[in-house]
Amino acid sequence: MCSGTGREPPECAAHCTSIAGMTLPEAAGLLLAGIARLITGAQGHWLGSPPKAEQRIYFANHQSHFDWVLIWAALPGDLRAVTRPIAARDYWTSSKLKHWITREVFNAVYVSRQRVDDEDPLEPLMEALRNGDSLVIFPEGTRGHQAEPALFKAGLYHLAEAFPEVQLIPTWIDNVQRVMPKGEVVPVPILCSVTFGAPLTLAPGEDKRVFLDRARAAVIALREVH
Repeated sequence: MCSGTGREPPECAAHCTSIAGMTLPEAAGLLLAGIARLITGAQGHWLGSPPKAEQRIYFANHQSHFDWVLIWAALPGDLRAVTRPIAARDYWTSSKLKHWITREVFNAVYVSRQRVDDEDPLEPLMEALRNGDSLVIFPEGTRGHQAEPALFKAGLYHLAEAFPEVQLIPTWIDNVQRVMPKGEVVPVPILCSVTFGAPLTLAPGEDKRVFLDRARAAVIALREVH
């Protein structure tokens, strides 16, 4: 423990210096990642896609508001720094605290759930990808209550088509619906896991629905091996 007296051993002094040198969002991010792991015991299991600093789209099943926090916490620190979750604008900007956390700590990409006629809902995601960021997305589009994810919407297909060089990583989140059930605001301590699968690619000329069904199947398959 650092006492602040200046008489700590070198390794403790170095730790104190590193913490003291953090910005408030960086320190908050480290704290939130630690809390997420403490509540869920979450660890990332990497099957066919090692945790490398490559531009990626992690696409996962969606069961609670805690989903993207859990994925983010399961990533190594260097990947967290370049990976941005997708957040519903109406929910995550509804209070100053939620807005600050998603903007300053998670660097979230906000999307509107209520579509305006002349608005392309994928444009914020495409801008982030053009800037070299990785993304966490939920192709179902809304949280589900079933054992398997709902049919995937077309967004993942259009992103894969527009950015063929970006790796598509299927991701299965297990048990998180019991940590943060829909309608609840206080997490419940439950063991969870996040499993990252092998990259998926859009085949030349592949039909949209065929690709989306294949992507959904790749996510579901991870449920059996996590």
